[in-house]
Amino acid sequence: MIELAEITSNPGSTGGVSTGPTGGGIMAPMRSAELFSDAFGRIDDIVPRVLKGLDAQALNWRPFGSGNSIAWLVWHLCRAQDEQLAAVAGAESVWKAGGYAARFGLALDPSDTGYGHNSEQVSAVHFDSTELLLEYHHGVLAQSLEYVRGLQDTDLDRIVDHHWDPVVTLGVRLVSILDDCVQHGGQAAYVKGLHVG
Repeated sequence: MIELAEITSNPGSTGGVSTGPTGGGIMAPMRSAELFSDAFGRIDDIVPRVLKGLDAQALNWRPFGSGNSIAWLVWHLCRAQDEQLAAVAGAESVWKAGGYAARFGLALDPSDTGYGHNSEQVSAVHFDSTELLLEYHHGVLAQSLEYVRGLQDTDLDRIVDHHWDPVVTLGVRLVSILDDCVQHGGQAAYVKGLHVG
């Protein structure tokens, strides 16, 4: 079974960003770009560890025959992160730019991200290996990190979605994306523990 400590990065880790003491022992203030770089970087502590060592059977196994597989959980994590980051960044999604709909060849609408999937749709997300899924994860992570590393603190107040009351700011959307990714990553790790032990 995967222990929580195995999928959690060092609490003091900053994803390569220096936030340590400056001269005189005074801590440098952390900027939003540094905070979100650290947070998104932690997704990369989860996904590759979950996928490591999985064969096709373990990757696509569904708990009790109806639960979400690791394949679906990681694919959905990446798809949601990709589309939502692309939307706030005003960029093309990695999915579209990399031609991943055709490369994955899933029996789903090419724009599908997994939201609201029924059991049949979950089963349609089936992979022979982890290779392409891991490649997609790394592409999404790279684009996410490139975007958040360019953030200014004042950017977080920008309204990115008027469909909610209250409206959604960039800061709230980024936290929401991270929350979703970490939850699904944890679920995938749990499923691996159930199946692989």
